[in-house]
Amino acid sequence: MKKKICQYLSEVFVEMSEEELMKSIEIPPEEKMGDLALPCFGIAKKMRKNPMQIACELVEKLNEKKDELGIEKAENIGAYCNIYLKRDLFIKKCFEMLQKDEYGVSQVGSRKTVCMDYSSPNIAKNFHVGHLRTTVIGNSLYKIYQKLGYNVVRINHLGDWGTQFGKLIVGYKLWSSEELVKEKGIEELLRIYVKFNDESENNESLIVEAREWFVKMEQNDPEALEMWNWFKDISMIEFERIYDLLGISFDSYLGESFYRDKVPALVEKLKAMELLVESQGAQVIDLEKYNMPPCLITKSDGGSIYHSRDIAAILYRKEQYNFEKCLYVTGLEQSLHFKQIFTAIEVMGYDWYEELIHVPYGLVSLAGEKLSTRGGNIIYAEDILKEAIERAYNAIIEKNPDLEDKEATAKKVGVGAIIFHDLFNQRIKNIDFSWKEVLNFDGTTGPYAQYTYARAKSVLRKAGKMVEVGEVDYVALTDDVTYNLVKVLASYEDAVVNAAKKNEPSIVARYVIALATAFNKFYHDCTILQAEEKEKKARLFLTDMVQKILYEACGLLGMECPEEM
Repeated sequence: MKKKICQYLSEVFVEMSEEELMKSIEIPPEEKMGDLALPCFGIAKKMRKNPMQIACELVEKLNEKKDELGIEKAENIGAYCNIYLKRDLFIKKCFEMLQKDEYGVSQVGSRKTVCMDYSSPNIAKNFHVGHLRTTVIGNSLYKIYQKLGYNVVRINHLGDWGTQFGKLIVGYKLWSSEELVKEKGIEELLRIYVKFNDESENNESLIVEAREWFVKMEQNDPEALEMWNWFKDISMIEFERIYDLLGISFDSYLGESFYRDKVPALVEKLKAMELLVESQGAQVIDLEKYNMPPCLITKSDGGSIYHSRDIAAILYRKEQYNFEKCLYVTGLEQSLHFKQIFTAIEVMGYDWYEELIHVPYGLVSLAGEKLSTRGGNIIYAEDILKEAIERAYNAIIEKNPDLEDKEATAKKVGVGAIIFHDLFNQRIKNIDFSWKEVLNFDGTTGPYAQYTYARAKSVLRKAGKMVEVGEVDYVALTDDVTYNLVKVLASYEDAVVNAAKKNEPSIVARYVIALATAFNKFYHDCTILQAEEKEKKARLFLTDMVQKILYEACGLLGMECPEEM
């Protein structure tokens, strides 16, 4: 309907194209100001007229064709043209749209591939709350892009190479044993890693020894690689346990180690392009003209570094997947690193460097202090998830002890609470971790959204028979409260599209709360099961559409919705 209005106005006011009008049209801040509003400042500037005069002319033209355009009326307030749609027609078109495949969400990504690099924990370190952020943000973006028709390649670029493994080998040989590692797993690896860092502050020879072990790894020393593989296998057991709790999987686990044998070819390529400069024995790409520090390609001992391994990974992914976009969901503190490697791709002459996108998120702190594995200031993801599930279970025992399958419901509610808490605010915001806030099930939370879904399902179960769209009398849904709920339903596609455009799952999370809030007001203000037959059928159909979209939208965040709570 908006498109039809803008198409007509572009014919009347030739100075403005349909596309320009579509971008200009707004949703008024208050319902009493109409369904759509067109500010006339831009049109007035082009036509060199007073914007209030333009608004009056627009109103006149729209009212002349209101029946054809599906408009109830148009009126101007100052320089704004406010448009009131025919409610029953709008509702009919909304329901028709939502009946389509994908609930009316355009498949703009059809036949296009997006690579997403997220989660990517470091081997031999516990999966902590910081890793949880990249994991749930990345998983939600994967689902959002997939909803838009993209083929999404989920990449877990494991931090499985680097000098930290030299530190672990030294720590293992000095302070641990095979029996201890087998018994305690990653907990023991973390203990010796923290101990190494404490001891090395007063003993530089430990650092030298750790570097020597990493050089052995680079030179394919059998003993060094055997221990490295062992540490890696232990870590993967830990990670998979967390991913299972979250219901998350990946298409590729190729980590840093996979790309190390691709670095020599990269170095030769950069030499041939005369892009390498020697700096204190190391080889770098000079990025001074981009106002950035140099991008380190090889260390002074000739070994690879994460810059060079990341560039090699980009080239491999482009060749392997021919991606439309490649997203990197990592902390804001890594912004410079990604600017450097993306610029390196640019100076190498690849015109697709703009397809590389860093999706940063804010830091997670604990009581105002930065999380640090080295310092032991950490909160583990598994502890958070298990605590949330336990609290959800206790809440079920207290409020609904007769609920069937309490454990499965508690898992959905507990995990959903953690995911929603992370995704509700803009990803760039820093989070000071608080158990009380994370596990609060009231207000704008995941459990509130899940409860609303369960409430809608309960209404439908009590009704018994499903209502078909052909049975709906749209006039029965035109009161203010119900119409507002339909308008929220109709904005589902916009929420999904905008979330992908901005790589911002919080847009979907806030849509979920808007829909849940609008439905709960409708539920309290409008009788459903006891209404007259005409209203009952229309309201049941609307309730069915709400539960479907609520389930869908929560799914895009990575949350499951229980049928009962």
